[in-house]
Amino acid sequence: MEYAILFLPLVGSIIGYLGRSLTKFFAEITTSLFVSISAILSIIVFWNGVQNNIFGNYLIFEWISSGNFTANWSIKIDPLSSIMLVVVTFVSAIVHIYSIGYMHHDPHKPRFMSYLSLFTFSMLALVVSDNFLQLFFGWEGVGLCSYLLIGFWYKKEKANNAAIKAFIVNRIGDFGLAIGIFLIFFFFGTINFDEVFQAANQYTEKQLVFFGFESNLITLICIFLFIGAMGKSAQFLLHTWLPDAMEGPTPVSALIHAATMVTAGVFLVVRCSPLFEFSQVALNLVTIVGMVTAIFAASVALVQNDIKKIVAYSTCSQLGYMFFAAGIGAYHVAMFHLFTHAFFKALLFLGAGSVIHAFKDEQDIRNMGGVRKKLPYTYVFMLLGTLALTGFPFLSGFYSKDAIIEFAYLKNSSLGNYAATVGILTALLTSIYSWRLFFKAFHGPYNNKKISIDETQESPLVMLIPLMFLGVGSIFVGYIFKNTFIGSHSNDFWQTSIFFLNEIKYGAIPLWFLLLTPILVVISIPISYYLYVLKPNVLEDFKNTNMPLYNFLLNKWYIDEFYEKIFVTPAKKIGSFFWKKGDIGIIDKFGPDGISKLVKIISSKTGRLQTGFIYDYAFVMLLGLSILLTYLILK
Repeated sequence: MEYAILFLPLVGSIIGYLGRSLTKFFAEITTSLFVSISAILSIIVFWNGVQNNIFGNYLIFEWISSGNFTANWSIKIDPLSSIMLVVVTFVSAIVHIYSIGYMHHDPHKPRFMSYLSLFTFSMLALVVSDNFLQLFFGWEGVGLCSYLLIGFWYKKEKANNAAIKAFIVNRIGDFGLAIGIFLIFFFFGTINFDEVFQAANQYTEKQLVFFGFESNLITLICIFLFIGAMGKSAQFLLHTWLPDAMEGPTPVSALIHAATMVTAGVFLVVRCSPLFEFSQVALNLVTIVGMVTAIFAASVALVQNDIKKIVAYSTCSQLGYMFFAAGIGAYHVAMFHLFTHAFFKALLFLGAGSVIHAFKDEQDIRNMGGVRKKLPYTYVFMLLGTLALTGFPFLSGFYSKDAIIEFAYLKNSSLGNYAATVGILTALLTSIYSWRLFFKAFHGPYNNKKISIDETQESPLVMLIPLMFLGVGSIFVGYIFKNTFIGSHSNDFWQTSIFFLNEIKYGAIPLWFLLLTPILVVISIPISYYLYVLKPNVLEDFKNTNMPLYNFLLNKWYIDEFYEKIFVTPAKKIGSFFWKKGDIGIIDKFGPDGISKLVKIISSKTGRLQTGFIYDYAFVMLLGLSILLTYLILK
């Protein structure tokens, strides 16, 4: 069963693409069926783990063996990986089915479905790995598939640029991850998780000189591993690829950038908790970066107008929550939010896709509105996703997000208090931009000038049924799994898959603190309705009087412009110099161009001898004979 979970998506990807010409929907049905079976089996594995404590490590084959070094291809099933299996396969199955309707008119759907399944296989290989090499294989595999899927519409220049940007920014993070793995292998002599984690406490005092600075080995390893996590999970400074990645088809956004690939960084930090727990410096860095990302992305989302980019920045912000939860040592709470977030964020992305579908590919929320009655089912599903994302009481997001804020408070440290404050403020901003999106998309006057309101129509059942499953998850999974993931007996579930050196014990919290975030979330709804539907001129006046602040947020804190000036432009100038002076001026001039020019000159000169007159040929023959005789005489 465990082998089938991993390899069914790969088999579906290959068969679906190769057999695309057999029947009209062969690729769509094959890939969706195989991934769906994988999802069902993943749920069974997860349930067996929860109820019967059935876990294990299943060897596929010995990958590399050299001396004492061994790296296997294995399927490591423990509480942590079983959760990720459910998240990855369930969301992937939903996205596959949804894509049948969303990509109906695209002539290249078989290739698209094949890419989706290949991505699913790569992500599964990542989460079930029992060593850093297999993890790195899956890590790079999802990066490749992300590049292919973001740039799926390769005839669009923006899509190509976004794919390249995602690839390059992730390479920066991946370079950090690779250095971290090299350090682990060099000092530990192994890359197997269990062996590395068991030996970690022996290296807590180990110091080494790195680029002239003396650093603690564990701290250095954790920082480099976290750099890899920052790139994949779009944390501040390495986040710039995520909003641009919305150029890919909407199902891609739901699968890769909402519930699966971007959570790989969180998974990595939690998986490596036995290392991070021995480095307070690394944990503080994780907390700070997570806090900054959460507040940064939420502030930027306030003023964005592209419906998918708003949800993308929301993803970035929620990932910040997960990281600062891990940074304060609440790894299990981070995983709980990762689990609940997968449902309501995938619901929001696919719901946004349904809205875009109704508006004939329009993505600007300023050109929407007034379609609440025209899109009743999409309206309800988007409402559920928005409520869950904002942490409305008793929905999934409420249990996991509030738990992060509460555990930050219980950390009882300066950084923990800062994290709790940032978490509350970010929750307020999240509520505001989420309701802005919802009200502008469905309420108020109809603002689209390209198509009439009568042309908008509800999505087909093949798109709505997946939304229904995600909607149910957005309502119930938080309540159902709260005690399992973060309750008093959660250690019985997590076992050794998460390591706590100084576990935060759940204790007494003031009532005002418990009520603060839910109250802010609830009162933001009528305030947002007033500002975005009833009196939009109030915000317009505020924007006009605070244009520098508005532009600062609209331009995403000018991070992209900063990178353009500091890195991109100088790199282009250096590249242009070497291209013109080196490549063209030297290599081409004296290489292929020079040789071809010389051959052309010689050929031109030689061609003049071909006059067609006998006396010219006789002269040449006589000259040749003279040279030959001279050579023989001198010899």
